[in-house]
Amino acid sequence: MLNYYGLITGIFVLVLTGIGHVIVIKGEYYFGIKIWPLFLLLGCISIIFSLLNENALISGLLGILGVTSFWSILELFKQKKRVSKGWFPKKDN
Repeated sequence: MLNYYGLITGIFVLVLTGIGHVIVIKGEYYFGIKIWPLFLLLGCISIIFSLLNENALISGLLGILGVTSFWSILELFKQKKRVSKGWFPKKDN
């Protein structure tokens, strides 16, 4: 019998990375860096549920979501620097 856990988690990482990239860019554009606590909250909740879940696949997916959310905080601050360098558009207030 084939084990699809690795394939499923790999696809999840790829999709989540792509979605996270867009969310960081759009989030910084519309809200600035003040949305970082949302990423922190999502990350903490995901990690907690990952640790409490007995299903290996779901636990892994939640763990990936949590770590990706924490990484998004770093990327949000990096995105602010990229905008200040002119690499991305700045929202006119």
